[in-house]
Amino acid sequence: MNLEALKPKIEAIIKDQSTPIDPKLSAICTELQESISYYNWVGYYFADFDTKTLHLKAYAGAPTDHTVIPFGKGICGQVALSNKNFVVPDVSAQDNYIACSITVKSEIVVPLFVQEQNIGQIDIDSHSIDPFDQKDEQFLEWVNAQVATLF
Repeated sequence: MNLEALKPKIEAIIKDQSTPIDPKLSAICTELQESISYYNWVGYYFADFDTKTLHLKAYAGAPTDHTVIPFGKGICGQVALSNKNFVVPDVSAQDNYIACSITVKSEIVVPLFVQEQNIGQIDIDSHSIDPFDQKDEQFLEWVNAQVATLF
């Protein structure tokens, strides 16, 4: 599906006043995972600044054992420190990668900023090598800007 065509669906999820935040996050993950063929796992991790860990709050795709990730560990943990998007075309080429599944070939992580603070991130795994491009980054930045309005 065209990324632009998903924007009204994401906006509708965000604007639904009758749904609490956690189900909205789950709905966004599901919408992305089901609508974009190479988004095989989509999740939101949120920071606990006291323990310097990320905690999985919502996801769509196969279950994962990685529900808590220390800052600095793996792609998500690195984004928690760098505050920058991280696109990994081939996870086998990354030294600091936490393997979730042997089927994962690439990953993109985009931080979620609220009042200029990185409070979490959207994490997407793909079973394809190098499927993510600048359009994915820009789209996921837009998605996170919408999610940020919930906080």
